[in-house]
Amino acid sequence: MFTLPESWVWDFWLADDGDQYHLFFLYASRALHDPDRRHYRASIGHAVSSDLQDWTRVTDALVRSDAPAFDDLATWTGSVVRHPDGTWFLFYTGSTLTPAGNVQTIGYATSDDLMTWDKSPDNPVLRADGVWYEVLADGQWHDEAFRDPWVFPDPVGDGWHMLITARARTGPADDRGVVGHAWSPDLRTWELRPPLSEPGQGFGQLEVMQVEIVDGAPVLLFSCLATDMSAAGVATGSTGGVWATPAASLLGPFDVSAAHQATDDTLYSGRLVRRRSDDRWVLLAFHHTGPEGGFVGGVSDPVPVHWDGRRMDLADPAEQLG
Repeated sequence: MFTLPESWVWDFWLADDGDQYHLFFLYASRALHDPDRRHYRASIGHAVSSDLQDWTRVTDALVRSDAPAFDDLATWTGSVVRHPDGTWFLFYTGSTLTPAGNVQTIGYATSDDLMTWDKSPDNPVLRADGVWYEVLADGQWHDEAFRDPWVFPDPVGDGWHMLITARARTGPADDRGVVGHAWSPDLRTWELRPPLSEPGQGFGQLEVMQVEIVDGAPVLLFSCLATDMSAAGVATGSTGGVWATPAASLLGPFDVSAAHQATDDTLYSGRLVRRRSDDRWVLLAFHHTGPEGGFVGGVSDPVPVHWDGRRMDLADPAEQLG
């Protein structure tokens, strides 16, 4: 388990350089006292491990920019991929506070060694366009939700794809969550495309998405709490947590209505990683809700998972998330 005594730790993502695992995580000082205030103070920390359990913190990856900038409020969740030329790309959410509210856009930084990162002068490279995706001016949500970029190579070699936490422009306000989509030929220039799922499938937003081939089948992983689910979803009594759903392919289309909870709200922002030591898929998540109902923070130890064609389950119930 990875925790910091002086800071809350929550959303995270990982990279594997073949020797070490790199954990990039959001954190904010506990001196804020109220964990709900952490979002507007987030920076991106960095830790390394050889086994996904024992972590050593290293120099932070990114902090917010000086205003005016797309990320002058906070730097939020992202993903890391490696270009064929060896350059590492860290895609992340930039948050800025406008008079109308919080607006999220997407940028990137590059590195030769995963340790020192340089933000692109072209940031932001993607934003909600108002054609396919809801924008703040629509007045339907508390912010302009366009964040959490998950980037992966095209399955047949045609560039790169990005999945994005986004909202459609139609439907009830609490049921507009969709899998946003963009494409790039080179990781530097991006073309926004229509969403890969439809609104009206039970969620106001689908956070920290990831898509992988698990046990031979494509699986979409995302997170959503009850507070961001549709009224029908809340009526089931679900607390929300980490969700998984079968997919037609790595590029969908995704039937989010078929999603099931892989965890309850004690865990959030789940990430799948293929563990090198045994070539098994494992799940890590951050500790969200504690026994007394308060926010916890801190990244769990890994636990093996299994996909049976319909559901994602812990492979060994005796192995608990730490």
